[in-house]
Amino acid sequence: MPLVNTKKMLEDAKKNKYAVGAFNIHNLETLKAVVKTAAEMESPLILQTTPGTIKHAGEDYIAAMAEVASEKYDIPIALHLDHGNSFELVVKCIRAGYTSVMIDGSMLPYEENVELTKKVVEVAHAAGVTVEAELGSIVGVEDDIYVKEEKSAFTDPEMAADFVEKTGVDSLAIAIGTAHGMYKGEVKLDFERLKEIASLVDIPLVLHGASGVPDELVKKAIALGICKLNIATELKIPFANAIKEVFKNNPDESDPRKFLAPGEKAIEEIVKEKIKLFGCGERA
Repeated sequence: MPLVNTKKMLEDAKKNKYAVGAFNIHNLETLKAVVKTAAEMESPLILQTTPGTIKHAGEDYIAAMAEVASEKYDIPIALHLDHGNSFELVVKCIRAGYTSVMIDGSMLPYEENVELTKKVVEVAHAAGVTVEAELGSIVGVEDDIYVKEEKSAFTDPEMAADFVEKTGVDSLAIAIGTAHGMYKGEVKLDFERLKEIASLVDIPLVLHGASGVPDELVKKAIALGICKLNIATELKIPFANAIKEVFKNNPDESDPRKFLAPGEKAIEEIVKEKIKLFGCGERA
């Protein structure tokens, strides 16, 4: 089937108390691993790329690969811009064929974030593309984004309700204590804050920085209203480790097929685990 936007899949996740996995991909191998596994498990899927990946691979190449995958498998697949950092990049991705975009104005003053998000929503909705925004900031490193702990800020529930009303955004990424990259130390999530946000906001909520968060906390977050979970670092590490293992055993290996295939297989295992955890298997 053709690529779809995230509206129906996230609304169904919200209604039925599960979450859709949003997996960051970087090349053909990572894309194939994620799509193949989601199809085997009959799961809806969000493929997403950061501005850094787009700079590396090109939004047109990425969109073409995603379109081939969506026609090959009979599951709903959305292609999503993760942490879009400018209006111009959002427009480029929509023109290339992305079906969902995130505009991340979380580091801007509140009113500037509102205005930027409104501008993106207007353009994206005209093209049938869904929009995710972020309110609050998550500590850690994601692509070229680096947020120090003292600069992080949890999402204010009342502000979240005001933001959604003013912007018309389709989903909202919130900050409740997760971290970009692998979580260091004990994970403490503010579930009371999540409950309050979910009671005031009627659109699907998104949790970034889920890599390294214990399964029981992920399940609780989903039960309280999280409908989309982003997974990036937990895919990159096993992919890299599998490739390293090939070169450890055969330092002279020069065939990319021989060292990329084990990386692809390693990602498949992680995606399988996450789909089970999120409860999105057999929801396609």
